[in-house]
Amino acid sequence: MKKEIVEVKGFEMPTLPDGKPVVPISMATKAGGFIYVSGTPPINRETGKFELLDIKNQTRLSIDNIKFILETADSCLENILKITIFCSNSGYFTQINDVYREYFNKEAPARTFVTVGSWMMPFDLEIECVAIENSN
Repeated sequence: MKKEIVEVKGFEMPTLPDGKPVVPISMATKAGGFIYVSGTPPINRETGKFELLDIKNQTRLSIDNIKFILETADSCLENILKITIFCSNSGYFTQINDVYREYFNKEAPARTFVTVGSWMMPFDLEIECVAIENSN
């Protein structure tokens, strides 16, 4: 089994002057029929900038980005096995769930909600997941 890096348009990692990535991650990797999606904050794919939005719209943008990443990797939201939501404030739990239900109302994946202290960037949540590839 070999690891494959999934190149995702709009999520190219910026580099330092020496060519090394500022943040050394891949947005998604694939191996053995599984897709691992890195923590995905509310980034505007067209500008590469974080969107300063209320928590519901941050959640919506993060899930839409995961959907795009999974489609690029030959999968879809329905193939997600496990999601982890990292959030800066546990008080957002209900609002995040309101949006989450729009995407995962039936047959929802396993999920963990983790409250974190803070990020070095201006956002309140990021979401990561593990999915399976589409069956052909």
